[in-house]
Amino acid sequence: MTLPATDRHPLAATRFTATGTPWATMAFGGAMGVRQDFYHPFAQFLADNGVHVVTFDYRGMGYSRQGSIRELDADVSTWAEQDLDAMLGHARAVDPALPLLFMGHSLGGQLLGVLPRNAEVRAALSVTAGSGWYKHNDRMPLQVRIFWFLAIPALTPLFGYFPGKTLRMVGDLPRGVAWQWRRWCLHPEYLMAEGDRYRSAFARVKAPIRVYSFEDDPIITRTAIDRMHTFYGAARIERHHVAPRDIGAARIGHFGFFARSSESTLWADSLKWLKTQPLTS
Repeated sequence: MTLPATDRHPLAATRFTATGTPWATMAFGGAMGVRQDFYHPFAQFLADNGVHVVTFDYRGMGYSRQGSIRELDADVSTWAEQDLDAMLGHARAVDPALPLLFMGHSLGGQLLGVLPRNAEVRAALSVTAGSGWYKHNDRMPLQVRIFWFLAIPALTPLFGYFPGKTLRMVGDLPRGVAWQWRRWCLHPEYLMAEGDRYRSAFARVKAPIRVYSFEDDPIITRTAIDRMHTFYGAARIERHHVAPRDIGAARIGHFGFFARSSESTLWADSLKWLKTQPLTS
């Protein structure tokens, strides 16, 4: 189905209806370049356990991509303040009497703090969401520098967008997204490069946030995740740093939380945590 972010930019979204007696609604904020159906097994798991869920693709990405990406005027702030925030509204509208939850992966988790509706969220899961400052990544230092100092500045003007799909880097990105994301990642405080407006937005979040990082994640380090969540001044942060051996897995990395093999471990643990939170305002 399509749901409006604005009149000009409908977004492809999927709703999962809760089984049994619903006790919450949830919006998913996905990672950069990851199509929404990657999250559907976890979304279905939550729906099977009483949560109405909405997943979607940001404008210009996945199933929301329409027309030429070269013509798309959008940056990461557009994705957050219009697209992802609209999905919070749609998730809430499924049943306004139920508490609103949020699940953010990587970029999606980073953006919770800047959403206009973020004060409505009663509890959140944050999975591998950390500061993108390039110096935090000491596991792929050469690749990171090539990406920010060569690939994006050379190829974005040439193509009119960043051709990441061809390069197997992130995916195709609208030029405004590529440039703003680069500016953030070259700033020690990442998205706080936007200044007081974003600092004030993070301060609105008072919900408990369960934050996952993984020992074998090559993309977002534990340090980056710890730093990212210091931006919240009023939220209750619960940190969980997990090594694959802790859950009997061979690997987890940046994406393994959402693998079906995580159902009895990470998924079940997250569901149990959500159910124990004080979800009323």
